[in-house]
Amino acid sequence: MIGARPTPRLVFGPSVQPGERVLPEEVAVALSFNGTTQAVMMATPADLEDFGYGFALTEGIAGPEEILSVEVVEVQRGVDVQVWLKPAAEARLAARRRMMAGPVGCGLCGIDSIDEALRDVPVVEPSRFRMTPSQVLQAVASLPGEQRLHDATRAVHGAAFWNGRVLMSREDVGRHNALDKLVGGMVRAGTQPAGAVVLTSRVSTDMVQKVAMLGAPMIIAVSAPTVAAVELAERAGITLVALARGDRFEVFSHTDRLQTEGAHVG
Repeated sequence: MIGARPTPRLVFGPSVQPGERVLPEEVAVALSFNGTTQAVMMATPADLEDFGYGFALTEGIAGPEEILSVEVVEVQRGVDVQVWLKPAAEARLAARRRMMAGPVGCGLCGIDSIDEALRDVPVVEPSRFRMTPSQVLQAVASLPGEQRLHDATRAVHGAAFWNGRVLMSREDVGRHNALDKLVGGMVRAGTQPAGAVVLTSRVSTDMVQKVAMLGAPMIIAVSAPTVAAVELAERAGITLVALARGDRFEVFSHTDRLQTEGAHVG
């Protein structure tokens, strides 16, 4: 299985049993833009072209039309995802790097980087997309069938896109990475974002930022959000559904997208 590997282990219980367990792989993945590394993530080495496209979009580096190519290159101790941008996007990124240069060399210091972490995101465009409570639960219940890597390892996060059914899903050891891969896969496939992003993780501010950059009107998560994530979802026009497990869930913003049973997704 791509992204996982059988690993020897001993099981201690009433007796000691040798054997193997399938574990997820975790490698250093550099995200480079026009030859300069922007970030290095520990990630599952699968769907890395999607990762490059998604990271560029959700981090506000470039739109899909500004990406010339993405190439995945194996290097000595990891993988380099090399993204090549059009000149206008490259110029914006160069200006952004200058602002992020902190005085102690961390690259994320000072007021400018705080502003970047709390950056404004576009408000999601109005749409006719609605979901009933049973559809919310159906979307969450459909996740296990889309999580082959999780089923094998029990150690990765998943992100899926739902619009009447799961249209696409991605997995990774990192919850942000899984979402970026989903966004990149959708961009490359030309999938319109009028639907719900379904997450196996908690919802923090940066997860809401990424969904807003995609333009999806709804997030459904199995875990809880932070206060800042709820406030950002409200400002960005996103319906935030969380703690969706079993037969219940909670809605924290833009509750108007939840409608009575018998209506259908628009």
